[in-house]
Amino acid sequence: MASLPAIEPLLTPPASVLAGLAGLAGVGLLGAGLAPAAVGSRIDGAVVGLALALGVPVAAVTSALIGTWLAGSALDGFDEGGRLAGQVLRSGVSGAVSLAPLIALASATWVIVVRRWAT
Repeated sequence: MASLPAIEPLLTPPASVLAGLAGLAGVGLLGAGLAPAAVGSRIDGAVVGLALALGVPVAAVTSALIGTWLAGSALDGFDEGGRLAGQVLRSGVSGAVSLAPLIALASATWVIVVRRWAT
């Protein structure tokens, strides 16, 4: 079984900031799409909270991945864009796993805030 080659981490501050900003677009769209469902019954609120807890990491990593691939491809060609996107994907998945409790807390807070402001 072939193993993946080692990659250098994306630890430079500009790369981290750009990846974070790119991820905000997907998270914002997910939150806007789920906001109307959060003001329904309590079960609807719980389901929206679960959907956010599962969907936020996916949305953030996907948005950052697309932005990285486009920027890398525009600057250095498709091979470089694919290599950078692979790095972001690996870093994003490991980051999402390590931040899972914080993401769950933020999702519950978001549902409570939306439900309070809607009434």
